[in-house]
Amino acid sequence: MVSDELMLKIENVSKIYRLGEIGGTTLRDELQRLGAKIRKKEDPTKRIGAKNYNKGEKFKALDNISFVVKKGERIGIIGHNGAGKSTLLKLISRVTGPTEGKISLNGRVASMLEVGTGFHPELTGRENIYMNGAILGMTKKEIDAKMEDIIEFSEVRQFIDTPVKRYSSGMYVKLAFSVAAHLNSELLIMDEVLAVGDATFQQKCIKKMKEVSLNDDKTILYVSHNMATIKQLCDKALVLEKGKIIFFGDVDKGIEYYMGSSAPSTHYDYDDSVREHWWVDRGFQFASLDILEKDEAVYEVGESVLAHILFSVKKIIPGLRIRFEIRNGAGSLIGTSFSSIIPDEIQLSGECTVEIDTKCFAPGRFIFDMLAFTMDEYGVSHAYDGVFPGFTIDFSPTLNEVLPLIWKANYFGDLHLPAVKIK
Repeated sequence: MVSDELMLKIENVSKIYRLGEIGGTTLRDELQRLGAKIRKKEDPTKRIGAKNYNKGEKFKALDNISFVVKKGERIGIIGHNGAGKSTLLKLISRVTGPTEGKISLNGRVASMLEVGTGFHPELTGRENIYMNGAILGMTKKEIDAKMEDIIEFSEVRQFIDTPVKRYSSGMYVKLAFSVAAHLNSELLIMDEVLAVGDATFQQKCIKKMKEVSLNDDKTILYVSHNMATIKQLCDKALVLEKGKIIFFGDVDKGIEYYMGSSAPSTHYDYDDSVREHWWVDRGFQFASLDILEKDEAVYEVGESVLAHILFSVKKIIPGLRIRFEIRNGAGSLIGTSFSSIIPDEIQLSGECTVEIDTKCFAPGRFIFDMLAFTMDEYGVSHAYDGVFPGFTIDFSPTLNEVLPLIWKANYFGDLHLPAVKIK
């Protein structure tokens, strides 16, 4: 039993998946895999660079975790890809059950685990609101009383009587969040889905989550790689690493622990990195990255970063480039750098070396996300693979060339721009 003060109690919970047997998304995939196995050929449905698992091999996504959440708390769940964050939320939402342990809830749950969760594509936005309310045990009268607030907040009034299968991903998220935030649930679970919406709507959602937590005593579990939104919304942080809890407490200390939980490596293996589902089998995949000429990934501002990247390609991709999205220690995007087009001969070789100019960086830790992409004649970007995070670099403090001071990022900012010239 969960006491009246507690919303959630997790006791010695583990989740184990058996890998290496059923892995296709359709019956056709499974038949292709079986045929290749009989002929002793390579699995035709396997992702480039994907790890081979032995028959019946087990993977422990969560490893004997325990914690409690009180009513009204706002918990940020953070960790690297594959740490077990989404698995934990699926268990709490009862999408799947734990292999071991016990989960006790003291209230109704509204969750957004991915875009479109809980919506029927053939129903209109209004009909989906009624359906979600009914699932939470609300009467039609109770739903009607909240309907206008839900539609107003969602910003999709013009399309509320249109089947949601015609909605964009941003419209899906807006309506889904509005439904989850306004209907009668005691626990609100969010898994990175706000990243799909625009920046203005994200801030609107964070403000609303704070409001319902304080005024309606609603408990919030929020997963995000954006440390700025975690810090803005949450009062506690739960840090996961390889299925284990390595920190649970004050949000500022949790973010600091997460960002500094390991020294920057000079080698990164991406074969087991979790990829977005729409990048599967696009014909390109990052395999690994090595920082060159360094025993540790620590630089002085202005030193060029040299990195050697290995990748797999099925065929030449015209116009292929690499994009580096750079985030500060709090997880906020501060800049983006684009490579030149990767020549055909380098694509065929499966390796390249990149040189990154660091003149504009302030001292501190920076995370580089990597994406392989092309851009069409209309300026639309098409992604082939991405790793988040790609690699991490620490820049040591140096004296400013204009004033004899140590650069403080929290005071001056994350970019150390060139001096302004007086003429």
